[in-house]
Amino acid sequence: MEVQFTPDIQARLDRLADETGFTTDQFVKDALPGYLDELDKTRQMLDARYDDIKSGRVTLIPGDVAYARLMDSIEARRRKT
Repeated sequence: MEVQFTPDIQARLDRLADETGFTTDQFVKDALPGYLDELDKTRQMLDARYDDIKSGRVTLIPGDVAYARLMDSIEARRRKT
């Protein structure tokens, strides 16, 4: 498999390789499993949320209502301090 990076990412990999003595291949091989684990967890979480919404276990609220609740919560915390 061959992977093409943007010039910026390639430069960052090259700099890290120079500074650490590791190869760019080692960085990619070390980083990819963690990235894939995070991606898998995120997809599972999103699938579960979608299932909750689709089944009716979760009730959606409009964005402006959610924002207002968030702002009220922030303001309440500020008053406590």
